[in-house]
Amino acid sequence: MGRGVKDLLPTPQAGRGFRTGGIGFRPMWLYRAMPIISELATRSYYRVSVAGARLPATGPVLLVANHNNSLVDPALVAAMAGRKVRFLAKAPLFTHPLIGWLVRGVGSVPVYRQQDDPSLVAQNLDSFRDVHRVLAAGDVVGIFPEGISHSASRLAPLKTGAARIAIGAAQQLGSDFPIIAMGLVFRDRDAFRSEAHVIIGEIFRWDDLLGEISNRSAVRELTERIERAMRRVSINLEAWEDEPLVRTAEEVWRAEFGAEETPAAEVERIRVITEALQALRAGTDAGWRETAAELRAHRSALEAIGLSPDALRMDVSAMDALRWALTRIPFLPLIPISFLGAIFFWLPKQLTVRAAAWVAKAEGDDTIVTHRVLVGAIVFPLWIVVTSVLVGLRFGWMAGALLAFVQPAWAFAALAVGERRQAIWRSVRRYLLRQTSGARLEPLRARQRGLAERLRELLERTSVAP
Repeated sequence: MGRGVKDLLPTPQAGRGFRTGGIGFRPMWLYRAMPIISELATRSYYRVSVAGARLPATGPVLLVANHNNSLVDPALVAAMAGRKVRFLAKAPLFTHPLIGWLVRGVGSVPVYRQQDDPSLVAQNLDSFRDVHRVLAAGDVVGIFPEGISHSASRLAPLKTGAARIAIGAAQQLGSDFPIIAMGLVFRDRDAFRSEAHVIIGEIFRWDDLLGEISNRSAVRELTERIERAMRRVSINLEAWEDEPLVRTAEEVWRAEFGAEETPAAEVERIRVITEALQALRAGTDAGWRETAAELRAHRSALEAIGLSPDALRMDVSAMDALRWALTRIPFLPLIPISFLGAIFFWLPKQLTVRAAAWVAKAEGDDTIVTHRVLVGAIVFPLWIVVTSVLVGLRFGWMAGALLAFVQPAWAFAALAVGERRQAIWRSVRRYLLRQTSGARLEPLRARQRGLAERLRELLERTSVAP
């Protein structure tokens, strides 16, 4: 860069853009709209919940999050942060033929990685100075300290970039500032309308690292603290094969002993059970293997009959079932909306899924949802335009305009009604199963109670409990 960073980087409030590391001047035309766009995109694909602490309303904040889901991760962070966020992104994304416009448009700052182009790594000094200025201006910066988006079951080793950025910005500010970990936890990352939990960790301060020890030691210590904060709000399994085991253990515990049912509490219980499992494996006590085998068998038995541990234990009276059914009667006339919507939007949905799979094939499994969202943002509007034009040509422009106006609301209404319909059917099926197969279910209930007690004993041995 031949000019000073100050000349080339307007403040985020200016909303015009930045230039750094050879990427060139890029207008930040999407920066202010990013929270709204991100919320629409993420809530369209997932059932999103957010829990935990809140970001400070003003002042600099460094957000650090785990990274398993490509561009969906920054979208979730931006949607749930409550403030506009500037992100660091790997340099190749800025020139990506499909998503480069988006990365540039939201005002991201490029990071040059050794594995991408060793000759450009030195330009990170310019990028870091840019980020220091953003933080010094009192804005929020988001970074994924793992340095990669991946499909692993646990955090990858953290890079030191987040700590170096924080310490450099603190030197300009004259003090430390909040660093907040955000955990992104997906029930089934690729599944449409599955659960996505965003857990916001508590603010931790680190003023003791400023000026007391060498810069290298401070970077290393702060990186370790960031990792601990990220682990407290994320799930880190030894392998994905453990996920059904720990989730079943959490569900059995909650069903038999009762527990808070918020997403944050659920993630915390899964985290504790995961750590206990790792501790048991590392020890000499082999009792956990038998319990693990029984948990897997119990899960398989429940899946075969369509019950969850909580539903297995539940006992619903006939009067409770009647009251529940009466409250659902007004919903019945809406069911055709779901069926008609599924038929009408079947073709654009299939085109989106297939095109995204083809595009993501060369980039890795962690990009599949990103491309589904991006492709869907093109396919569905085109579908609305084409069908509205065809209807307009056949029945008049008023009919075409009405269809164009109605389709977006119809799509979301059909989605919501379809999910409600499926939930009602599952509840009815479970009730009928409990009423007609009580004798068959009693041994499963007894086994579940025994498993819960075994879990409590094992967790007590590791000195933890959900």
